[in-house]
Amino acid sequence: QVQLVESGGGLVQPGGSLRLSCAPSGSIFSIFTMGWYRQAPGKQRELVAAISSGGSTNYADSVKGRFTISRDNAKNTVYLQMNSLNPEDTAVYYCNAHLLVVIGTPPEDYWGQGTQVTVSS
Repeated sequence: QVQLVESGGGLVQPGGSLRLSCAPSGSIFSIFTMGWYRQAPGKQRELVAAISSGGSTNYADSVKGRFTISRDNAKNTVYLQMNSLNPEDTAVYYCNAHLLVVIGTPPEDYWGQGTQVTVSS
């Protein structure tokens, strides 16, 4: 059973930085788009950033210029570098990846369990 394993969340002061990491556990054949979503209390889950297998990126307007998504294809890992964090960034951050696990089956979306990011003084 393939799972996405996230790490890097925590408590940080306003203006601080955190880096999130995510990689699939188990055997996979191919990874397509990977991304990060977040969900704050009482709000819908929203896309933060995504990166294609070719390296094209897409960001939510609220994080442009502060967050950077990247991936290491050799390690099957996606990263989210978050700088200049503010309290509005407080949320549970979820990793998402479009994976081909078994040849002959269609690629599917997988989600991590979420990691809490809290920005507070």
